Amino acid sequence: MEEHLIPPKPVSGKASPLRRLRDAMKPGSEGSKVGYKTLVVRHKLPRIPGLRQRYTYSIRDPAVARTVLVERAADFPKSRIMYAMLSPLVGNSVFVSNGETWRKQRVVMDRAFEAARLRDAFPKMLEASQSLVERLEEPAAQGALVPIESEATHAAADIIFRTIFSEPIDGESAEALFQAFTGFQRLAYVQDIISLTGLPLWSMPGRLRSWRRARKIRAALGKLLDRRLAAVAAGDAVPEDDILANLLKSKDPDSGAPLDRGYLLNEIATLFLAGHESSAAAMGWSLYLLARSPEAQERARAEVRAVLGEREPTFADMSKLTFLRDVFRETLRLYPPVANVARDTTKEEQLGKWSLGPGAPVFVRTWQLQRHPEIWPEADRFDPDRWQCPYAKKAQKQAYFPFSAGPRVCSGAAFAMLEAALVLALLLRRYRFLPPEGAAPPQPTVRLTLRSAKGIDLRVEALGD
Repeated sequence: MEEHLIPPKPVSGKASPLRRLRDAMKPGSEGSKVGYKTLVVRHKLPRIPGLRQRYTYSIRDPAVARTVLVERAADFPKSRIMYAMLSPLVGNSVFVSNGETWRKQRVVMDRAFEAARLRDAFPKMLEASQSLVERLEEPAAQGALVPIESEATHAAADIIFRTIFSEPIDGESAEALFQAFTGFQRLAYVQDIISLTGLPLWSMPGRLRSWRRARKIRAALGKLLDRRLAAVAAGDAVPEDDILANLLKSKDPDSGAPLDRGYLLNEIATLFLAGHESSAAAMGWSLYLLARSPEAQERARAEVRAVLGEREPTFADMSKLTFLRDVFRETLRLYPPVANVARDTTKEEQLGKWSLGPGAPVFVRTWQLQRHPEIWPEADRFDPDRWQCPYAKKAQKQAYFPFSAGPRVCSGAAFAMLEAALVLALLLRRYRFLPPEGAAPPQPTVRLTLRSAKGIDLRVEALGD
């Protein structure tokens, strides 16, 4: 298999403190040797006149990471920065809340996911995946480069729309939403970094633009929600097996009261954010890795043809695609959608050699931990076969959490794995993916998720019968 090492990006001493912090939070920054010898790295933030000196702390040790995410999760809640950054879009939803509020929201979301079974969601995923296959027919016939990251985003958004609302996202709506969301996440991430200095978010350039984009997304989602609420109120026939149907049946875990519109919209916005963005990023990186690894691509294609032939896939087929699922697991290891998991301290803590006060921002560096050379042999190599090796089970427990870990592990992890297996299977059965000739590898960049700085373009060839 081909290696996919992203060279370390040394932090320049000539850059501004804020630029040095942004560089330090990039994937591959500081280099593996520094990262793994030092359990917790402290970053000095630019000092704002009149405010105290602030620091952030990056965890590069698997044991410390498990302490923060799993063993003492209550002592390290979701970062307040996450709320400030994302609340214009998702409100105080399960994605950013903490404490008792989060507990009740998590109960509701877990029950909704359990009721909206994966087997029932599969036909909706299949429709959206087939639409993606059809969209690639023309560029494949013309031999044109395909912006595969953008196509993966469209497909993932279409899947989440169908599983929430039982209807597809159309081309015009999709483009408007994607533009609004792309602008929102870029602005939000920059503002997130700046806010670590103590500068209030309301004072930052672009804050108004960020709010406008969030409102545009919420308005589009709210329109679909209101249409369903009106249909229910009128006694019209409505879908009974999608996520929204199950949210509408849900009650407050303590009071038993129905969920109000604001609550529903916040959670729908969260599902849109987490349900399509992470999956889109991971599927884009999967196709990139397969394009750069023709042997793995052919093996995956052979497996798909052996399991599916030319017939329509079924839910039961997905568990038989073992190599393809390992391809996706390996992609999540090398390119985790959430490269940095943000938490805050709630009291005095000792992490590594550092003493942290209450409210200190702590980042679990998923990217570095999942490339830990003492846990993952040839850690920077794309090797789906490693998942069938004897060490994989232990390594996965030690340093593999693309969906986070502990109480706040992603409720939609199984959904994402099923979605990826289906999309990749249908694409590989129909097309061959190749890297553009002479093109430089895409450079990972952190926004809300781990994306390529300039997107991912691939050549797509239609396969003969």
